[in-house]
Amino acid sequence: MAVSPALDTAGATPRARPAPPAPAPRRTGLTGRTGLTGRAVVGLVPAGLTLALGLWGIRRENSMWRDESTTYQVAHRSVADIWQLLGQADVAHGLYYLLMHGVFALWDGGLVALRLPSVLAMAAAAAGVGLLGRRLAGPRAGLAAGLVFPLAPAVQRYAQEGRSYALVCAAVVAATHLLLSAVARPRKRTWAGYAAVASLACLLHEFAILAVVAHGVALYRARVGARFGWAWGQAASVVAVVLAPLVIVSQQQAALVGWISPPGPPELLGFGALALVGLGCARGPLPARGPVPLRDLALGLLILPPAALLAVSYLHPLYVDRYVLYAYVGLALLIGARLDALSRTAVVPGALAGGLAVAAVAALLPYSLQLRTPQSRLDDPLAAARAVRELSRPGDGVLFLPARRREPVMSRPGDFRGLRELALARHAIPSGTLHGIELPAPLIRARMLTAGRIVTVNDPPGQPLDDTSQERVKREVLAEHFHRCAVRDVTGMRIVLYGREGKWREGTRRAGERREGKWRAGTC
Repeated sequence: MAVSPALDTAGATPRARPAPPAPAPRRTGLTGRTGLTGRAVVGLVPAGLTLALGLWGIRRENSMWRDESTTYQVAHRSVADIWQLLGQADVAHGLYYLLMHGVFALWDGGLVALRLPSVLAMAAAAAGVGLLGRRLAGPRAGLAAGLVFPLAPAVQRYAQEGRSYALVCAAVVAATHLLLSAVARPRKRTWAGYAAVASLACLLHEFAILAVVAHGVALYRARVGARFGWAWGQAASVVAVVLAPLVIVSQQQAALVGWISPPGPPELLGFGALALVGLGCARGPLPARGPVPLRDLALGLLILPPAALLAVSYLHPLYVDRYVLYAYVGLALLIGARLDALSRTAVVPGALAGGLAVAAVAALLPYSLQLRTPQSRLDDPLAAARAVRELSRPGDGVLFLPARRREPVMSRPGDFRGLRELALARHAIPSGTLHGIELPAPLIRARMLTAGRIVTVNDPPGQPLDDTSQERVKREVLAEHFHRCAVRDVTGMRIVLYGREGKWREGTRRAGERREGKWRAGTC
């Protein structure tokens, strides 16, 4: 029975009245405790998990692959030098290079500084995924989606990579939140914010425009009305106008993606597997909140961007799965919503649910461990630079076969101190290029013949050989005038030390002849 404090203080006989019933505590299927699925927890727990996974082994045994090497050396150029480079190469990553230039200007922390922005961006993306799930399907679905997202192997990989893909994910998630806010409470400033953040995502990587298209498809399927379709169309037009100059310039640099092949069985199977998982999770009733159903939004993000890029790639190969990494946002939302739906309709003992979660993490553990080794990436220019230092001595010549394998010297120039670059005409920074400009073939031949020893940095065996005149003359001179002294294989590269095969002459007074022969190289 509750007693009125006012009557008590007046000294009158209190009148008893029934106390209002206490509100029943809200419990969640995922946490089992009251209040743990609030906004803060749904965002902070996934962000914390992502941050922990991202910081775990962030140095990757002091290794760095070629794309990260490009980020590292370009970001260390001046703003004017970066701007000069973008006119000739890598304009698609220009904004990211400028951002990383700012990071290194504030703190030149080597590999940690190179990768930490990606870790933080992916943590923000995971928090955003959790909050997206919360507003679309409820707190339990949001928490589940936010925890699934950072466990995806691809997300773990690019959360620890010095490239723009994690930042693109974060920007796409933020744009998706603004889209939902604009539909729920239409305001011009919200649509302007959506257009601005979507433009930022596209400037970080132009294929983020496919996420904007997926947003439009989701609105169409949700039947939100012509008013919202028109507003989205205006915002998308702004994004397209902002992106157009980048597309025009990047098309002039299309040769830089000439290494991409048309999609094959691995790409199709990879996309198909993710799409089937997502479609399976989308079947049947799902929790839903708001005017845009989670199913429509998540399936659009999961399927449309990769499918469109795959289709285009049969005409003009452009598909690389990391270019549409944000598709995992849609997959995580679908898995989170399905887990929530199952928890509502099926009686699953807590011990069994916990055991299944542990089993899933254990199944991913070997891949997670492997991701944090140098062997998880295509190559390791830092290891190649160390091998060059160990095999060479001052005065040796150095060659890169092909010329674009100059990442080691550009990332660790100190390991090449005292060596002569035999083919280089102009360095990368003065020439405004990624790798520098090489001499004509006759001059490369002449300079190679002045060297007694040459260290070469090569692609691994089995890779196609470039058929330019410079690359042909390098191979010819090495074959005709040098022999191998030592070979050192590192991740994705082969370092070879060559010694010169000189000539000796022996005169014969008797016939007045000269006889030529080769002496065994002792110069190695």
